Amino acid sequence: MENEPVISVRDLVCRFGEQTVLDGVDMDVNDGEILVIMGGSGSGKSTLLRHMIGTFIPDSGTVKVFGEDLAQLDEHGMNKVRRQFGILFQSGALFNSMSVADNVALSLREHTDLDPDIIKFIVKIKLEQVGLREASEKFPSQISGGMKKRAGLARALALDPKLLFYDEPSAGLDPVTSATIDQLILDLAKKAGATSVVVTHDMDSAFVIADRMAMLDKGKMLMIDKREVFEQLRDCPKENVHELDERQQLIRQFLRGDAEGPLTRRKEDSSYAEDLLGISAPRLSRGPSIHSSKE
Repeated sequence: MENEPVISVRDLVCRFGEQTVLDGVDMDVNDGEILVIMGGSGSGKSTLLRHMIGTFIPDSGTVKVFGEDLAQLDEHGMNKVRRQFGILFQSGALFNSMSVADNVALSLREHTDLDPDIIKFIVKIKLEQVGLREASEKFPSQISGGMKKRAGLARALALDPKLLFYDEPSAGLDPVTSATIDQLILDLAKKAGATSVVVTHDMDSAFVIADRMAMLDKGKMLMIDKREVFEQLRDCPKENVHELDERQQLIRQFLRGDAEGPLTRRKEDSSYAEDLLGISAPRLSRGPSIHSSKE
């Protein structure tokens, strides 16, 4: 349907035992946009990503990709959807026993009936897109971390996907290589029209590439909005912070990487004695609860 989101997440709940990792998450990803998902460690980012690629099935709620409810698909249907998207894993996830070129060619060999010469031609094109054509015959152990990321991106592009997922694309990279990856993400969105979902801790990168941003905290979606709205919170002067509610202050602290704020106070409010010894201990008074935004 026209204007239907590429990804639609509704009231998504995921539990591991008694722990609720995602708690009623709602989110849309629109055609052609770059959506950046951020949040602290343990906020549920990676779990949300795994639901969107069909690795996890929701305990309740729905995840639709290209209009298909992933929980209702059989293996054949799931594979059909997966052929329409590519994934850049955090480590690159290359096969060490295969050359860079063979890593990129793998999905073409598995999912198409193309002639081997055509596959070689496509592989060269994809490696050229990420600036790695001259490293095609090298093995992962012979290239740098940044080159591994770019090789992983070339592999993700092999089937010309409509949708790309990036899991911490700039993690562990130097600033120049990180900027190169950011530019590749932007180029793919603009030139190929690919829709992109980027999970990242890197705020510098996030504000460069994002059309919209989403922030998770303790499994809840605190806010999802245009990049400019997050920029306004990030740049809010310290003397005006008292005008923000608790949720906005938490987001501002995360975006700025400040040492003081709601995130820090929340850690201080937890009882070390109770956690360590299993005994009850007086707790410090807490501020107001933080609720997700439906804006």
